Amino acid sequence: MTRNESGSKVIVFGASGRVGRAVVAEARARGYEVTEAGRGDGDVTSAADVARLAAGHDAAVVAVYDAQAAPGVFFPAVARALAAGLGEAGVGRLLSVGLASVLATRSGAALMDTPGYPQEWREFYVGHGAGTDALRAAAPAGLDWAVLSPAGDFAPDGEPGGGYAFGPADAAGRITHADFARAVLDEVRAPTVHRAHTGVTAA
Repeated sequence: MTRNESGSKVIVFGASGRVGRAVVAEARARGYEVTEAGRGDGDVTSAADVARLAAGHDAAVVAVYDAQAAPGVFFPAVARALAAGLGEAGVGRLLSVGLASVLATRSGAALMDTPGYPQEWREFYVGHGAGTDALRAAAPAGLDWAVLSPAGDFAPDGEPGGGYAFGPADAAGRITHADFARAVLDEVRAPTVHRAHTGVTAA
């Protein structure tokens, strides 16, 4: 992993959340110039605000949600705004933080459709998945995007890391926030996942 990536600029939408903070910390450790974008800076469902905030950046990371909005409305609106706004701003790489729930397991079934998986937040799962579908449909050719999510869930705070691997959904899989952030920044620096959603788990 390269630790000398100075001169590049990345904007993090949702920088105040746990994932956003980890990504910001990892990016700064690598020498990136980082813009932290929160709700007070603009509306992530507005293409004009996204374009204004993202202008001049090489890549964008998005890790946002709105507890007051319907997931099936919010996440597709974010995806469409990112597709249009980043395209207008000339940003070439987007990393979106997704959910394991809508990721395919080794059997091919979505994790949320496997026996025993919690269903009380299904509306949220489906809304997140609709956001990825909207991004796939709306992203311009010049925007190389990827959706990364834990393959299962995040590890408890304080658990030591040890690297990461990409793979299908696995309810037992765990990844620390720091290792997940490393995966995100590695995908900013040297993309290997293109227009797809993949899981991240401990190596």
